Amino acid sequence: MALPIRGAKQHLHGVVDMGSNGIRFSITDLSPETARIMPTVFQDRAGISLYEAQFQNSSSASNSKAENHGKRGPIPANVIDDVVTRLARFKITCEDFGVPRENIHVLATEASRTAPNSEEFLARIKEKTGFEVRVLSKEEEGRIGALGVASGFPSVEGLVMDLGGGSVQLTWMRAKDGVITTSPRGSISFPYGAAALTRQLQEVRKKRGKSAEADLKALMKDNFKNAYEKLEVPDDLKKLAEAQGGFDLYLSGGGFRGWGYLLMTESNVNPYPIPIINGYKVGREDFHDTAAVMKIAADSDEKDLKVFRVSKRRAAQVPAVAFLVNVLAEALPVVKHIQFCQGGVREGFLFDRLPPEIRGQDPLLVATAPYAPPSVQAISDLLRSALPDTTSSVYSIRLPASFTPRLITAIANLLYAHSSVPRESRPGAALYSTTTGILASANSISHHDRALIALVLAERWDGDLAPAEYGHWIRLRQFVHADEAWWCQYLGRVGTLIGDVYPAGLVRENEPSWRIKLHTSWQTMPKKKQKGIQDRLCLEVRVNSESAVSQALARDSVMREDAERIEKAGKKKNWIKAAERVGLEAERMREDYGVKVGVDITEGT
Repeated sequence: MALPIRGAKQHLHGVVDMGSNGIRFSITDLSPETARIMPTVFQDRAGISLYEAQFQNSSSASNSKAENHGKRGPIPANVIDDVVTRLARFKITCEDFGVPRENIHVLATEASRTAPNSEEFLARIKEKTGFEVRVLSKEEEGRIGALGVASGFPSVEGLVMDLGGGSVQLTWMRAKDGVITTSPRGSISFPYGAAALTRQLQEVRKKRGKSAEADLKALMKDNFKNAYEKLEVPDDLKKLAEAQGGFDLYLSGGGFRGWGYLLMTESNVNPYPIPIINGYKVGREDFHDTAAVMKIAADSDEKDLKVFRVSKRRAAQVPAVAFLVNVLAEALPVVKHIQFCQGGVREGFLFDRLPPEIRGQDPLLVATAPYAPPSVQAISDLLRSALPDTTSSVYSIRLPASFTPRLITAIANLLYAHSSVPRESRPGAALYSTTTGILASANSISHHDRALIALVLAERWDGDLAPAEYGHWIRLRQFVHADEAWWCQYLGRVGTLIGDVYPAGLVRENEPSWRIKLHTSWQTMPKKKQKGIQDRLCLEVRVNSESAVSQALARDSVMREDAERIEKAGKKKNWIKAAERVGLEAERMREDYGVKVGVDITEGT
């Protein structure tokens, strides 16, 4: 669900990314309030491969396919006509949306840059549409692609790769507080794009078989090793990688995104609950398990099954991407985590135009701010006060580190977002809000944050989930750690109490400064049926004794019911079951996870 166009038409920007494997059209609203997440108000794609088109037989060429196999020719006239037609259509679309002419940008990359008839191709576009195509150099393409990666995360520190159809680029990046630093050499580009490498492998195997393939692999390995050295990775970034067990590797481009979607299909949580590639994160072992990924692609082809977001063209390029992944495993330094990115040339070009103060904003807070209640700071403070002190070392139970102030603020922003939804649909709408609902179009949120927020918001609205929604709820609970799943349940129920006390999310200034205050403490108590002791979380709900409104709320049964529901989260039947966990956590968990909870409603000033 895209946000409505908020600002003046002058903030609308139309961008065409003429890549090697396809042409992408988009209109983005860069109004200052939400510019950090670059809301897309229109997008389209033409499945025109300018790279593969250059290997087609033209009408004037020999009819012998064998004679022309592997020989690169000009972009055929019929393909140029198709491109011109789609650009003319996009021009009309921009006029319909009111995009200023000076805000329409047509960008071309590898396939357009290196086509034998590049000048003729670009001149034809100019003649028929009036668009002046900006052809990116190899270095510029890599830099803008890297900026596209930076647009999708609050911060970036690590290596960055962009895999297009014709080429692949490698660089390093540090993006923090709106300041972006990359290699002084820019990005180093190689002709190992998904389509290009597919063709190279076909040719070497046809000529000399496995020995030629081994030679190609050795050459690519040496090239990437040398490229890494030439990038001049800063010593402090190397030390950071050493301290955390390896570099973070950020991957963009269609070829890598296809690999990511295939990895999703073999996730321990199956089916994978978040159908968004940006923010998808895997470990080194899973990423380099090329045999498993190739088997998924082969099985889907054999059984004629469609893998989510993997087209036939992309599936045909999987062996080449697997070949590249195997090369990277040997050529690059140790990589600990791989993060997949939606951002590419389009996002990078727009991100480059934003001032540092906007680039430095937290995308999670920007994405959720439009839905914030009137007194969001007061609501956020109440949520925080219902959580235990994270610095205390007296008790064994710890609040998960993922429950950061930014996460709590984002939850407060969304606590009332589904108030207008029919009562029976609120839990389900909230559950899907971060994947196919109001945050679906925000590409800058991690999958982990999406899962945590969805679980809290689903619990915030008291009611049953429909059977289909229940399955998604289970998978999200399995996706996060057991302690995180339980604290999401607890915090969501606290959100219900806060929402009932402040139904409009408004803390009025002309009444006593507060209706309720929340305070937590720990209590050590003996176990009833077993030997030993256990810790109990005590939540005090203090009602303002000087407020007539608060007194009315205290006498009302709703607050008592909310308190009982919070206490029930601490009952063992509502703990996170060890038997339901998957993957490595299932191996580690031996007991169910939960926290005993007691709620006291008191009066005070």
